Amino acid sequence: MRLFKFYFLFPVIVFNACKENLTNKDNILPVDNVVGVSNTDPEKKPLSEEFKNYWYEGKGEITSYKLEQERYGELREGSAVLIYVTEPFLADKQVKADDPNPDNISVLKLNSTKNFLTGIYPYSIMNSSFYPVWDNQHALKLSTSVQEWCGQVYSQLNNRDKFEVNSFSYFESEGDKTLRLDKTHLESEMWNKIRINPHNLPVGSIKMIPSMEYIRMSHLELKAYDAKVELNSEGNFYTYKITYPELDRTLAITFFKSFPFGIENWSESYKSGFGANAKTLTSKGVKIKTLKRAYWQESKNSDVFLRDSLGL
Repeated sequence: MRLFKFYFLFPVIVFNACKENLTNKDNILPVDNVVGVSNTDPEKKPLSEEFKNYWYEGKGEITSYKLEQERYGELREGSAVLIYVTEPFLADKQVKADDPNPDNISVLKLNSTKNFLTGIYPYSIMNSSFYPVWDNQHALKLSTSVQEWCGQVYSQLNNRDKFEVNSFSYFESEGDKTLRLDKTHLESEMWNKIRINPHNLPVGSIKMIPSMEYIRMSHLELKAYDAKVELNSEGNFYTYKITYPELDRTLAITFFKSFPFGIENWSESYKSGFGANAKTLTSKGVKIKTLKRAYWQESKNSDVFLRDSLGL
C-alpha cells in the first residue's frame, strides 16, 4: 500500500464510556441531577422538558447507516453507526465522571464508527465528541482513531486555554506530536449541535477546523480553514452544508426539522486518489434504523440479535 506523509493527525478516541454492569446512574445523569458549569464558566442555556425526557431516560440512541466511503480513488461499501448518549463529564480531567459531583458537566456525547474494506484489508474509524448540553461553548474534547493493517493512528483534542492536541502515529515522519490551536468552530461538534439546537448552528463565512477524520485520511495540516456554511430547508428536513474552498471539499448533513432532529443522511465530496489520477468522489451515509437502548447493559451473546434490528 502506498503511504503518504501528512502534517498532523486529528483527535482520537481514547476513553470508552462503557463499563460492565453499569446502572443508569453510572452512565446517564437523571434529570433531577443535571448539573453543569460553575459560575465562572459560560452561562447555561435552559433545557426543555422535551430534551430532558428524551436524553435523560436512561438510554442511548443508536442509528445505523449504509455507508459508501471513498478511499484510494474508489468507493467502498460498508456500515456506519452514530451513538448519542448523555453523560457526566469532568472538565478538569477531560474524562467521563465516575461519580456525581457538582462540578460535573452534562455532555451529549457522540461516538461515530465506520467500517469498510479496501481490497484485502479492513478499515475501522472511530470519532468521539463531548459537547455541553447547554450549547454554550466549544466541544470539551474530541478524539479519533483509525486502524488498518498497515498500522494505527491516535489523536486527541482537549479544550483548555487553547485547543491542545496530542497525536501519535506509526509513520516515522509523523511520530509523536503536540499542537496548540486558537479556539474556533470545530466541524466535529456540529454533529452534536444539530441534535441540541440546529437553529444555533453557525452560518455564513467563518473559520472552521475540519473533521479530524478528513485531516487524517487526506494527510493535511490540522488548522482552521475558511468555510462557507449554510442551513437549507426542504420539506421535513434541514441540510447543513459546509464548503471549504481551499480544500475543494463539501460536507452536507440532512436531518429532521422536528425534535430530536435525527440525522437522515450525509454526503461528503472531495478529491480522492493519487496525483493526476485523483478525482472527486462523494462518500454517503443513508439511515437504516434507529434504536433507543441501554446498550452498555446488552453485552451478552443473547443480545447479538439486536444488531440484526440495526441491519448490521
